[in-house]
Amino acid sequence: MSSDSRKGEIFDLLSNQRRRYTIHYCKRENEPVTIGDLAEHVAAWELDKEVTELTSAERKRVYTSLQQTHLPTLERADVIEFDDRTIELTDEAADLEIYLDIVPSGSIPWAMYYLGLTAIGAVVVSGLWLGAIPTETVSELFWGTLVFSVFGVSAVVHAFQARKQQLGRMERPP
Repeated sequence: MSSDSRKGEIFDLLSNQRRRYTIHYCKRENEPVTIGDLAEHVAAWELDKEVTELTSAERKRVYTSLQQTHLPTLERADVIEFDDRTIELTDEAADLEIYLDIVPSGSIPWAMYYLGLTAIGAVVVSGLWLGAIPTETVSELFWGTLVFSVFGVSAVVHAFQARKQQLGRMERPP
């Protein structure tokens, strides 16, 4: 399978919320899980309820969908091993994180944030080159250090946030 074909398959897998929730739950548990436990948690997340508040019909609807559609799809993609009762992630599942850029509601994507930082940095550097930014009170070295430091701090925060937003790291899926 070509690299582009594999990427397309992965994006297709991750485009479905139930499949992302399945991967999240399995990563979070870090051991084989039963389809019943998985279905309960997926239903609870989808309906924004506690597991104990779910009705039998809500559990069954998700259980059936997982069993007939989503788990076989994940198994064909070699992301899970599924034996009609238990689900376990394969080593392939570890590689899925690079395809997810999870942006919490109300946030801007990191790519846009860095683009904005680059624009501000370019204005500062251009201003220094053109003499539009005074260097008598604050040196050019300070301005350069400031721009560099803002990028460095941003990168650290980005790395921390990205790690926190990975599938399986939180109680609820991102």
